[in-house]
Amino acid sequence: MTSAKTSVKTSVVPFVVDARGTGVAQHLSVQGTAGHEFDADAYPAFGGRDAAPSPLFYALGALTSCNQVTASLVAKDLGITLGEFTFRVQGDLDTGVLVAGEDGNANFDRVTVEATVQTDAEGAAFDHFVAEVERRCPVSQLFVRSGLEFVNRWERADLT
Repeated sequence: MTSAKTSVKTSVVPFVVDARGTGVAQHLSVQGTAGHEFDADAYPAFGGRDAAPSPLFYALGALTSCNQVTASLVAKDLGITLGEFTFRVQGDLDTGVLVAGEDGNANFDRVTVEATVQTDAEGAAFDHFVAEVERRCPVSQLFVRSGLEFVNRWERADLT
Protein backbone atom coordinates (compact mmCIF):
# COMPACT_ATOMS: atom_id res chain seq x y z
CA MET A 1 0.00 0.00 0.00
CA THR A 2 1.35 3.39 -0.95
CA SER A 3 0.64 6.55 0.96
CA ALA A 4 -0.44 9.68 -0.80
CA LYS A 5 1.98 12.53 -0.35
CA THR A 6 0.49 15.81 0.69
CA SER A 7 2.20 18.69 -1.00
CA VAL A 8 2.54 21.67 1.30
CA LYS A 9 3.38 24.96 -0.36
CA THR A 10 6.02 26.77 1.66
CA SER A 11 4.85 30.06 0.13
CA VAL A 12 1.44 29.90 1.85
CA VAL A 13 1.14 32.24 4.83
CA PRO A 14 -2.01 32.10 6.98
CA PHE A 15 -3.62 35.44 7.87
CA VAL A 16 -5.83 35.06 10.95
CA VAL A 17 -8.13 37.63 12.54
CA ASP A 18 -10.13 36.96 15.71
CA ALA A 19 -13.19 39.10 16.43
CA ARG A 20 -15.68 39.62 19.21
CA GLY A 21 -18.64 41.96 19.28
CA THR A 22 -22.28 42.75 19.95
CA GLY A 23 -24.84 44.32 17.67
CA VAL A 24 -22.92 45.54 14.63
CA ALA A 25 -19.74 46.61 16.47
CA GLN A 26 -16.66 44.41 16.70
CA HIS A 27 -13.20 44.45 18.21
CA LEU A 28 -10.72 42.57 16.05
CA SER A 29 -7.26 41.18 16.84
CA VAL A 30 -4.64 40.08 14.36
CA GLN A 31 -2.85 36.82 15.19
CA GLY A 32 0.85 36.32 14.68
CA THR A 33 1.93 39.95 14.60
CA ALA A 34 2.82 42.61 17.11
CA GLY A 35 -0.67 42.48 18.62
CA HIS A 36 -2.50 44.73 16.19
CA GLU A 37 -6.09 45.44 17.14
CA PHE A 38 -8.84 47.47 15.53
CA ASP A 39 -12.55 48.15 15.75
CA ALA A 40 -15.37 48.13 13.24
CA ASP A 41 -18.85 49.61 13.48
CA ALA A 42 -21.59 50.75 11.11
CA TYR A 43 -23.52 53.88 10.29
CA PRO A 44 -26.59 54.51 12.47
CA ALA A 45 -28.79 53.71 9.44
CA PHE A 46 -27.32 50.19 9.56
CA GLY A 47 -27.77 49.82 13.34
CA GLY A 48 -24.40 51.15 14.47
CA ARG A 49 -23.06 54.16 16.33
CA ASP A 50 -20.43 55.10 13.70
CA ALA A 51 -17.81 54.80 16.47
CA ALA A 52 -15.29 53.15 14.11
CA PRO A 53 -14.98 52.65 10.35
CA SER A 54 -17.47 50.26 8.77
CA PRO A 55 -16.32 46.94 7.34
CA LEU A 56 -16.88 48.39 3.87
CA PHE A 57 -14.36 51.17 4.52
CA TYR A 58 -11.90 48.57 5.77
CA ALA A 59 -12.40 46.60 2.54
CA LEU A 60 -11.67 49.69 0.44
CA GLY A 61 -8.75 50.66 2.69
CA ALA A 62 -7.34 47.16 2.34
CA LEU A 63 -7.49 47.67 -1.42
CA THR A 64 -5.32 50.81 -1.28
CA SER A 65 -2.84 49.35 1.20
CA CYS A 66 -2.50 46.04 -0.63
CA ASN A 67 -1.96 47.86 -3.92
CA GLN A 68 0.86 49.89 -2.37
CA VAL A 69 2.53 46.81 -0.85
CA THR A 70 2.16 44.90 -4.12
CA ALA A 71 3.47 47.88 -6.10
CA SER A 72 6.59 47.93 -3.95
CA LEU A 73 7.20 44.23 -4.60
CA VAL A 74 6.54 44.57 -8.33
CA ALA A 75 8.79 47.62 -8.61
CA LYS A 76 11.63 45.69 -6.99
CA ASP A 77 11.15 42.83 -9.48
CA LEU A 78 11.04 45.24 -12.45
CA GLY A 79 13.93 47.40 -11.26
CA ILE A 80 11.96 50.62 -11.07
CA THR A 81 11.98 53.28 -8.38
CA LEU A 82 8.86 54.45 -6.56
CA GLY A 83 8.23 57.50 -4.41
CA GLU A 84 5.03 58.76 -2.82
CA PHE A 85 1.61 57.21 -3.52
CA THR A 86 -1.82 58.80 -3.35
CA PHE A 87 -5.04 56.79 -3.65
CA ARG A 88 -8.73 57.56 -3.90
CA VAL A 89 -11.05 54.56 -3.93
CA GLN A 90 -14.80 54.72 -4.34
CA GLY A 91 -17.15 51.80 -3.89
CA ASP A 92 -20.71 52.23 -5.16
CA LEU A 93 -23.07 50.10 -3.10
CA ASP A 94 -26.77 49.64 -3.78
CA THR A 95 -28.01 48.93 -0.25
CA GLY A 96 -31.24 47.29 -1.43
CA VAL A 97 -29.98 43.76 -0.76
CA LEU A 98 -28.15 44.59 2.49
CA VAL A 99 -30.80 46.77 4.09
CA ALA A 100 -34.10 45.78 2.47
CA GLY A 101 -33.38 42.12 1.66
CA GLU A 102 -34.07 42.59 -2.04
CA ASP A 103 -32.99 39.90 -4.50
CA GLY A 104 -29.56 40.39 -6.02
CA ASN A 105 -25.93 40.66 -5.05
CA ALA A 106 -24.99 42.54 -1.88
CA ASN A 107 -21.59 43.38 -3.38
CA PHE A 108 -20.48 46.79 -4.58
CA ASP A 109 -21.76 47.48 -8.10
CA ARG A 110 -18.56 49.29 -9.02
CA VAL A 111 -15.21 50.03 -7.39
CA THR A 112 -12.95 52.71 -8.81
CA VAL A 113 -9.28 52.99 -7.87
CA GLU A 114 -7.51 56.24 -8.72
CA ALA A 115 -3.82 56.09 -7.88
CA THR A 116 -0.88 58.38 -8.48
CA VAL A 117 2.64 57.18 -7.85
CA GLN A 118 5.96 58.91 -8.23
CA THR A 119 8.17 56.71 -10.37
CA ASP A 120 10.93 56.60 -12.93
CA ALA A 121 8.89 54.15 -15.07
CA GLU A 122 7.37 55.70 -18.17
CA GLY A 123 5.22 54.65 -21.13
CA ALA A 124 5.01 50.90 -21.72
CA ALA A 125 7.12 50.17 -18.62
CA PHE A 126 4.63 52.05 -16.44
CA ASP A 127 1.65 50.33 -18.10
CA HIS A 128 3.29 46.93 -17.50
CA PHE A 129 3.95 47.87 -13.87
CA VAL A 130 0.27 48.82 -13.31
CA ALA A 131 -1.02 45.65 -14.98
CA GLU A 132 1.33 43.52 -12.92
CA VAL A 133 0.26 45.23 -9.68
CA GLU A 134 -3.40 44.50 -10.45
CA ARG A 135 -2.62 40.89 -11.38
CA ARG A 136 -0.54 40.21 -8.26
CA CYS A 137 -2.52 42.17 -5.64
CA PRO A 138 -4.64 39.72 -3.59
CA VAL A 139 -7.20 42.33 -2.57
CA SER A 140 -7.56 43.69 -6.12
CA GLN A 141 -8.18 40.14 -7.26
CA LEU A 142 -10.89 39.68 -4.62
CA PHE A 143 -12.72 42.61 -6.17
CA VAL A 144 -11.97 41.76 -9.82
CA ARG A 145 -13.02 38.13 -9.48
CA SER A 146 -16.19 39.02 -7.59
CA GLY A 147 -17.75 40.20 -10.85
CA LEU A 148 -18.24 43.87 -10.01
CA GLU A 149 -17.19 46.63 -12.36
CA PHE A 150 -13.57 47.31 -11.39
CA VAL A 151 -11.99 50.52 -12.69
CA ASN A 152 -8.26 50.83 -12.06
CA ARG A 153 -6.74 54.18 -13.11
CA TRP A 154 -3.10 54.86 -12.31
CA GLU A 155 -1.09 57.96 -13.17
CA ARG A 156 2.59 58.46 -12.87
CA ALA A 157 4.26 61.47 -11.36
CA ASP A 158 7.91 62.47 -11.51
CA LEU A 159 10.07 61.45 -8.60
CA THR A 160 10.93 64.33 -6.29
